[in-house]
Amino acid sequence: MKDFRSVEISDTAYERDGLRFLTLKSPNLQGRGDVCLFVPQVVEGLTGLPIYILLHGVYGSAWVWAMKGGAHTTAKRLMESGEIRPAIIAMPSDGLWGDGSGYLVHHGRDFSKWITQDVPQAIRQYIPCAGPNSKICLGGLSMGGYGALRLGLGQPESYSAISVHSAITRFEEMSLFVEERLDSYGRSGQSNDVVDLIKDRKVQWPPIRFDCGVDDELVAGNRLLHRQLCDLGIAHEYEEYAGGHEWSYWREHVEKSFRFFDIQLK
Repeated sequence: MKDFRSVEISDTAYERDGLRFLTLKSPNLQGRGDVCLFVPQVVEGLTGLPIYILLHGVYGSAWVWAMKGGAHTTAKRLMESGEIRPAIIAMPSDGLWGDGSGYLVHHGRDFSKWITQDVPQAIRQYIPCAGPNSKICLGGLSMGGYGALRLGLGQPESYSAISVHSAITRFEEMSLFVEERLDSYGRSGQSNDVVDLIKDRKVQWPPIRFDCGVDDELVAGNRLLHRQLCDLGIAHEYEEYAGGHEWSYWREHVEKSFRFFDIQLK
């Protein structure tokens, strides 16, 4: 029994570099959503590969992590050299609302459940080397970093690790990038910053790492989150590197997310 009314899958005859594409009708989006996947070549019959979900930033879509970030080529290189074990890299769209949905709930659509429910469910159903026991790690950049942190910390029992780059850490920082007014997201009176999800909660948090460029306009927020996590006694890794809020930075450092995920799953 399939759980989506319609699913289109790319034809293997035309797939290249391990990339595969899904378009499915999502009840949470009340429409169609896209997922770009890197599916490694593995022994026939192997199933249960982990799923590494990478969330994109504002202005982007399902293709940008691959076609601007080369995430699939980095993953393939690391897997073929034996530096990390095989994993499925999932790169979904954010739902394509405005300049960026924020991976939140608004305008009658649940952009968070699209990521936490629909995307893993579709992969487990339609990608043979995935399975019901596939572990999930969350990553992202900028707005996608905000989404990965919020979704991962909001449901800590569902994720094996979180690793993000140049993340928005406070909802107000969305205004640096989007044309839409922040009040159009309907978040007034709600807990919107990453740290709000952690305060006063005593749970087992998944392993967390994040990094930011020293010339990035979001570095102050990342430093603040680092201090807040330290004050709360939440174990994490935080690093800063040369660079700004740009694809050259994310192309270089996505490898750190893949290595971090692999280590946490050992």
